Amino acid sequence: MALHFTSEQRLDDNVLEREFTLGEIPGTLWTPESAAPVPLILMAHNNGLPRTAARLVARARHSAASGYAVATIDAAGCGDRPRSAADEQARTDLRQAMQAGEPVDEILESLVDSLVETAVPEWRTTLDALLSLPDIDGPVGYSGWTAVGIHLAAVDPRIAAAGFFAGGHVPRAQREEARQITIPLLLLLQWDDEGNPRRRALDLFDAFGSKEKTLHANLGGHVGTPWFEVEDGNRFFDRHLK
Repeated sequence: MALHFTSEQRLDDNVLEREFTLGEIPGTLWTPESAAPVPLILMAHNNGLPRTAARLVARARHSAASGYAVATIDAAGCGDRPRSAADEQARTDLRQAMQAGEPVDEILESLVDSLVETAVPEWRTTLDALLSLPDIDGPVGYSGWTAVGIHLAAVDPRIAAAGFFAGGHVPRAQREEARQITIPLLLLLQWDDEGNPRRRALDLFDAFGSKEKTLHANLGGHVGTPWFEVEDGNRFFDRHLK
């Protein structure tokens, strides 16, 4: 499957931003000015959000300015891409359960597990295409959505290090897969995240099989991750990708 660039612009931080398509997969690639090929970071957003979300773009541009190629895609069911009837029904059930104050774990299990199973093959296809570009080299890092990242790292040995955000639901299947993960990890936890019990996040951190894993916990709710964690994340990748 061929990757086609559809637009490009040079940003004011000397980062080149290019939109691309890969079959039905739309994506964005940010690359720094560099005379040599650079390492790659795959940056995934949580389910349903578009790749143009301001927080993701800011993180991507910062990492690209620090010497990385950074890529994100709208996987199936994310952004403007159509969702399956089952996923739409699960989202409807989730909204209704939350409004009624009912338990939502089983609905999230079904929804997120389905999204992971369709997203990971598309991320791997994207990785194949990106690593064929002359200005990108390994090793490869992953940053973002934990459930997708765990499954991707478990099935694709090209992922050399990962930074996960503990703010999304991680299905039981991925919690079990976490024991297989041995790459260096950085897990970010918002201590007061109303949608993700901290005990579950701490148990997930404990389950990872990595010998080198770091937990950063900050006070605040789901979207309150401080900007300095982006800078610390780049230093984490500097240690393992450069």
